[in-house]
Amino acid sequence: MPILAHKITLDPNRDQEAYFRRACGTARFAYNWGLQTWREQYLAGEKPTAAKLKLLWNGSRREHFPWSLEVTKCSGAQAILNLGAAFNNFFKKHSRYPKFKKRGRRDCFSLWNDQFTVEGRKVRIPKLGWVRMREVLRFAGKILSAVVSCRAGKWFISITVETDDTLHPSENQAGSVGVDLGVKSLAVLSTGEVIEGPKAGQKLAKKLVRLSRSLSRKIKGSANWKKAKLKLSRLHARIVNLRNDAIHKLTTRLAMEFKAVGIEDLNVHGMLKNHRLARAISDQSFSEVRRQLEYKCAMTGTLLVVHNRWFASSKTCSACGYVLKSLKLSTRQWVCPVCGVIHDRDENAAINLKPTSVGFTVAACGPEGSGLTVISMAKPAGMKQELC
Repeated sequence: MPILAHKITLDPNRDQEAYFRRACGTARFAYNWGLQTWREQYLAGEKPTAAKLKLLWNGSRREHFPWSLEVTKCSGAQAILNLGAAFNNFFKKHSRYPKFKKRGRRDCFSLWNDQFTVEGRKVRIPKLGWVRMREVLRFAGKILSAVVSCRAGKWFISITVETDDTLHPSENQAGSVGVDLGVKSLAVLSTGEVIEGPKAGQKLAKKLVRLSRSLSRKIKGSANWKKAKLKLSRLHARIVNLRNDAIHKLTTRLAMEFKAVGIEDLNVHGMLKNHRLARAISDQSFSEVRRQLEYKCAMTGTLLVVHNRWFASSKTCSACGYVLKSLKLSTRQWVCPVCGVIHDRDENAAINLKPTSVGFTVAACGPEGSGLTVISMAKPAGMKQELC
């Protein structure tokens, strides 16, 4: 069954917020302690593991770290397990070497399924009691775990659930659609519809500069510095929320209304090297659009076709197939020299990205020489994503 996570805003009082901060501090200390111990054991010729460090932490925290007993035992134990996962990713070359955590950056602590209870709009946390939530849990199923985190002065709980209550395709599901992502607009569909993005970073850029300048003028660590930092953090959180809201609405609609969706495999890392467009590209968040399309299409049974990044979608005439030798980025419309059809750059690319057929069966890497990658047409056995 799919594994989904629902992130809910918490409404704690002062005592509960103080408990959250102590639990986050315990998790951060346990992670840093585990990282330091891991280094020492490795230099001594031993082979450290997360399981060994967890046993060592549980056996010594009552004597050496008695303050850690004031919060749930999950905060420290799970932090060490997370350290083990970080080292596994490092050994597989999926990430960099783990670093020590700093206070105030991604503060969070974990809870196991037997350590908390959810009833309606409240959650019971060990050694704390009931804490109010802003909304009820969206999914029905087996609760696996939870993570309590702080962002821009607000507390959230992300509850992971194994459930069958997922997205369902629309009754009037259309055939296929091509989606061209761009900087000018968030997406242009092969149907001719243009979906404008919020461009939150661009619209709030002046306020972002003003608050950043105000923070830089404060004495670091002072009360006014903390207030200015909180204002800046809230603005960054608002930008992210506006962007994610638009992307979730777009990807959910595409996955539910169409049987097949065609997109392009964009080299976002390379595109960001263009410093004139890097800010606009980051503001549209192309990678997040693809990530959400992958798991939402899998949930609804929609076929997701990813075209090769070298496919000339903008330069190819969707009417006769003629390919231009060059097309400047500033050229928004062009006329085909063979058939004479006037093309809008983005709409023409979306038409070329549209899957030609819906019911065909393709190998995992697509037909030989096609430049296609078919992600999935069936629901997966399990996944962990967050729907907000």
